[in-house]
Amino acid sequence: MAKTKKAVAEKYNLVIVESPAKAKTIEKFLGKGYKVVASNGHLIDLPKSKMGIDIEGGFEPQYIVIRGRTALLNELKKQAKHADQVYLATDPDREGEAISWHIANSLPKEKQDVHRVEFNEITKNAVVHAMKAPREIDINRVNAQQARRVLDRLVGYKLSPLLWQKVKRGLSAGRVQSATVKLIVDREREIRNFQPQEYWTINAVLTDLQGKHAFEAVFYGKGKKKIVPSTKTEVDEILAAVRGCDFLITEVKKSVRQRKAYAPFTTSTLQQDAARKLGFTTKRTMMIAQGLYEGVKVNDKETVGLITYMRTDSTRISEEARDAAKAYILDCYGEQYYPEKPNVYAGRKNAQDAHEAIRPTYVQYTPESIKDRLTPEQYKLYHLIYTRFIASQMVPAYYDTMNYELDAAGYTFRANFSKLKFAGCLAVYKEETGENQEQANLLIPPMQQGEYCKAKNVESKQNFTSPPARYTEASLVRTLEELGIGRPSTYAPTISTILERQYVKKEKKAIIPTELGEVVTELMEKSFPDIVNVEFTADMEEKLDTVESEGKNWKKIVEDFYGPFERELEKAEEEVEQIKLPDRPAGIQCELCGAEMVYKSGRFGEFIACPNYPACKNTKPVKHKISMPCPKCGGEIVQRRSKKGNIFYGCANYPQCDFVSWDMPIEEKCPVCGSYMVLKRGRGKAVYKKCSNEQCSTNQKGRKDESNT
Repeated sequence: MAKTKKAVAEKYNLVIVESPAKAKTIEKFLGKGYKVVASNGHLIDLPKSKMGIDIEGGFEPQYIVIRGRTALLNELKKQAKHADQVYLATDPDREGEAISWHIANSLPKEKQDVHRVEFNEITKNAVVHAMKAPREIDINRVNAQQARRVLDRLVGYKLSPLLWQKVKRGLSAGRVQSATVKLIVDREREIRNFQPQEYWTINAVLTDLQGKHAFEAVFYGKGKKKIVPSTKTEVDEILAAVRGCDFLITEVKKSVRQRKAYAPFTTSTLQQDAARKLGFTTKRTMMIAQGLYEGVKVNDKETVGLITYMRTDSTRISEEARDAAKAYILDCYGEQYYPEKPNVYAGRKNAQDAHEAIRPTYVQYTPESIKDRLTPEQYKLYHLIYTRFIASQMVPAYYDTMNYELDAAGYTFRANFSKLKFAGCLAVYKEETGENQEQANLLIPPMQQGEYCKAKNVESKQNFTSPPARYTEASLVRTLEELGIGRPSTYAPTISTILERQYVKKEKKAIIPTELGEVVTELMEKSFPDIVNVEFTADMEEKLDTVESEGKNWKKIVEDFYGPFERELEKAEEEVEQIKLPDRPAGIQCELCGAEMVYKSGRFGEFIACPNYPACKNTKPVKHKISMPCPKCGGEIVQRRSKKGNIFYGCANYPQCDFVSWDMPIEEKCPVCGSYMVLKRGRGKAVYKKCSNEQCSTNQKGRKDESNT
């Protein structure tokens, strides 16, 4: 009888990453002898049900295994026990460092001597290179993350109960969140208190004496002194003097102006551009960018991480990336588009510069070449990142400019012209929509100094100064970065939180404080001025950064903050009176008890309720009407929410009319069967048009016309 050989377990090195999508790609890169598994983010964190900070014990965090993650953590321990070496390859930031630290401390003692590896992009070269240069876990980075986590937990878990007690249940406060809401409230106060100032502009339409060339000149002042007329009397005096006069060209300045390329994207500038150009929220931008970073299947066999790590404040790029961009520019555009010396961009004052700028990992994967492999949203964001990076390595654009200064009765007018001479970086990427479309076709009139012009018309216009604009997501992110409030990873979650908590709302693109946001901000200003103070918040960010950069004692920073904060909290608990938010009338009479119904906020947003609750429990949904009439009865279609909070569309005449649709109906008719069309959400939350008639032949052909409507 033959002896059976005992199976020998195959030796392997274990690599732990955060995302399952990354795990598959990286395992292919490393090949045989490596097993790559995912932690799916955090496994260990502070408890949700309590503070989880031992304040008396020196602010020691009391970490626990996150509920539902025990089995996964045990599986990682088991895999690590049988591995030769353990490599921790979580994301290359403070949070990723902390995740690695927690995992390492949970492994069997004999396996806690782990290797920490990090890569800025998920490419084979980057991954293999990182595996050859492992390091120890950076405890300063870990402590910097712990400091932020503990500080935010203390503020949130101490302040939120006070807001519940004094204002209403369900509210929250936070170190960065509260300062951000105050910025928005302060801007609204500026707008309300704004006093418009009157001013006038004067424009003259001029031609040369032969009448061949017409152009417009703008009033400047008297001689070299600038004047801004503020009354009609001043304007009438100027008009009386210049009308009927010839305009003498007293000065001609001809020059070439350059427009340098913008730096590659940082987290902040990507969020701003995606908001302005694509209409993406900061949260949506980061979700799409995460998918591009983790990997997209660019062909039937290969999954590729298309961009570098998307949480960064650096404009730096690697030599390898610069060389790839150079080769692409020389091949596609020519030598005149590449600078003599490569473009290098200075970082911001407080930039961490831990990672490269956001850029494509492989220049050969142009947006057009892989468009069919991307969702519409992925394509748009990738195109933005790709073109910005390529343009950042190109020469400036050049404009021919001509400036005329003219005199009429002692008053000065100016005319300025520019025409695109060489596109340079603008051949690839334009910052403003429609930039250079007019200038490129503008004819500069060939006038000379000492030449006279005739006035075809001289007109004045009354104007009033405008209040400052409300914040959009783009301008808010820019302001947060400029003021040093938060860091790249916090912008998107901060904006999402204040919207979800209904401290602010969006009207079109503008972010406006709600009454709740203003009430809470006033309370915070009176009782916790440091928490909402912009300078204090920015200074705290810098202190927390020194934990990583200089190894400062993080517990001492927390202790110095907590002492004054605790005294303010005790004082507020005693002195702040109950604040009752007035209900906003809905203009509807309760049919059950006759009271005027009011707007209330609940788990799934705003609804209408009877103010006599609990005696009267009558409620109604807030009707968001759409332009499409009901296809059954011709009545209004309104947006509603199901008991689970899902949006659907139904006839306002319910129950007399039972029309209902999960997809938003639109007035457009199907070109094949004539039924109404709907907007349907598909893969990647892309929106496309679809016939409402499921039997229509258009629904059997797939989504060939998919578009991000």
